[in-house]
Amino acid sequence: MENVKVYAAKGSFRQSIHLGKHSLVSDAPLGSGGTASGPEPHDFVSVALATCTSMTLQMYAKRKEIPLEGVHVEVHFKKTSEGGTLFEKKITLEGALSDEQRLRLIEISDKCPVYKMLTGSISVQNVD
Repeated sequence: MENVKVYAAKGSFRQSIHLGKHSLVSDAPLGSGGTASGPEPHDFVSVALATCTSMTLQMYAKRKEIPLEGVHVEVHFKKTSEGGTLFEKKITLEGALSDEQRLRLIEISDKCPVYKMLTGSISVQNVD
């Protein structure tokens, strides 16, 4: 896994993100002083969950020879009234799938590594 490196220009919320050979940007929304030139930081967590879910389903279907023709995953992030975080995940499966195959794929969606990370114990440590 590559290390993420983030650089910010003075006086700007726009972040230049570098991950190996990939470059991305993140920014705060207009109402928060940003320019909305990229996704907000928490949006990347939603992206990680959605893409990991889709990839996990595709890998499982391929291995089990399930006729999955397409996967669409939508993730909505919101704060709960108790101050927690809720990710709502909607999965649409395409292909000539039996009810049993659809149910199994939905069960498998919770096996993706990002889902496990978000629902497990997380620690963040500052290092020099």
